[in-house]
Amino acid sequence: MDFKDFSDLAAVDHLQQIAAAPCDLTRPGLLSADRFARYRLSSCGFDLLYATQRLDDTVLDGLQALADEAELVEKFRAMKKGAIMNRIEGYESEERQVLHTACRDIFGSRPDNPAAADQAKQQLALLQDFLRKLEEGTVVNHQGKSFTTMVQVGIGGSDLGPRALCLALAAYALPNRAVRFIANVDPDDAAAVLAGLDLSRTLVNVVSKSGTTLETLTNEQLVRAAYEKAGLDPAGHILAVTGQGSPMDDPERYLASFYMYDYIGGRYSATSMVGAVTLGFLLGYDPVLELLAGAHAMDQAAEEEDIRNNMPLLMALTGIWNHNFLGQPTLAILPYSQALIRFPAHLQQCDMESNGKFMTRQGNPVRWQTGPVVWGEPGTNGQHAFYQLLHQGTEIVPAEFIGFRHSQYGCDLEVEGTTSQQKLVANMLAQSLALALGRSHENPNRYFPGNRPNSILLADRLTPYSMGALLALYEHRIVFQGFCWNINSFDQEGVQLGKVLATRILVEIQRQDKEEAEPSADDSPEKNLLRQAAVSGRQ
Repeated sequence: MDFKDFSDLAAVDHLQQIAAAPCDLTRPGLLSADRFARYRLSSCGFDLLYATQRLDDTVLDGLQALADEAELVEKFRAMKKGAIMNRIEGYESEERQVLHTACRDIFGSRPDNPAAADQAKQQLALLQDFLRKLEEGTVVNHQGKSFTTMVQVGIGGSDLGPRALCLALAAYALPNRAVRFIANVDPDDAAAVLAGLDLSRTLVNVVSKSGTTLETLTNEQLVRAAYEKAGLDPAGHILAVTGQGSPMDDPERYLASFYMYDYIGGRYSATSMVGAVTLGFLLGYDPVLELLAGAHAMDQAAEEEDIRNNMPLLMALTGIWNHNFLGQPTLAILPYSQALIRFPAHLQQCDMESNGKFMTRQGNPVRWQTGPVVWGEPGTNGQHAFYQLLHQGTEIVPAEFIGFRHSQYGCDLEVEGTTSQQKLVANMLAQSLALALGRSHENPNRYFPGNRPNSILLADRLTPYSMGALLALYEHRIVFQGFCWNINSFDQEGVQLGKVLATRILVEIQRQDKEEAEPSADDSPEKNLLRQAAVSGRQ
């Protein structure tokens, strides 16, 4: 497969010329009814309204040429079929397939990668059987009582995506079911979660592909100690989601086990057993299938070659236009839905761990900007926090609003002629226009420059299906951008150095805690910093 440097693509030169005089959103009459109608794309239950991006037909044609020249859709199709995408040519790398789409490629008779799809079906069948036993009362605690809570223990992709999904879909929870999450190795995290639980009616789902993740194994031991202190056998309460053959693949220590596979990266694993087990406990099996169906629909939609009809590709290229050609280094994800409170955090990892790279797939330094800084919080809370900078700050921040026409619970009240949901959506639409149009004013303190690019993703309601489509939409947007920038979006070597140094510091803490230890004359940076921090393992 031919991966070309971004700066060597002919379409890049053309787009740079166009970017010298980009579309001005404040130009009178620009945001016409015709523009709003033409710059609208519907897919998988979502409408993308992008008339408030700084682009026009010339830019869209240039971005189409970029997608075609970089063969973005062709690479995406190859990824789905099982091409080795996780690699750097000529250098040691993971050399893995990238098949998170196979987790939901279970609905047709001709999956893109039959072997991976079969493994997904096998794991789903195991999950369905386990959830059925919970419902029927076959799996109960030592007193014969049902389990009412599940705690997921994991970190990174084993926490952020599943946590975001469970929070997003909590409105659809089964009666008397709740989930909690422990991620941080900070012992106060585990202590705070466990303190409010009836452990006798709590299951714990420990998630680690390698079975060796330090933070997760440490928290697992804290959990096991809590069960033992309560006089309960941890083996009757703790589940495992791990790689086949890992140290955690041990039926004697876990009530049930589910597998995750090397071809699914952690930050892309929310639709695998990493997310499905806890989500299934919370919602039941059928809503999990609905989530997978929404994601699968977006997987298929992402194969369309016309960017005007391919929502993930259009969002990817619009992001590249803002980042590489208009010089904007960050991206705000602004969901107008409290249920999506942790979705921006998931996207931070998915995007920044994927595309925060400075080497090409050939092992050379890049000569262009790669992944942006991604951040965000729900509206309307954010309006009373950081929107001041969005409107009048010197840093132009492209924004992506996410909203829904109807609430999940349907529990609303009309106040002063409109419901809360209508007020929520109206605020989102108003912020989009305010960023684009700005406002002239003789008082400079009340002047808004406008011309700040943004787009709106709008669906009827946040459901398991729409959540699956939204999740896959952003996964594919990130992957398309990585392909275009000629970087490997599927490893995370940047995470490893800190782990190595932390291990060295922990060894030194252990040495210092031994009373017989002599002061070290070692002048290493780790030991020098540790001396100044005065950290001890003793309480």
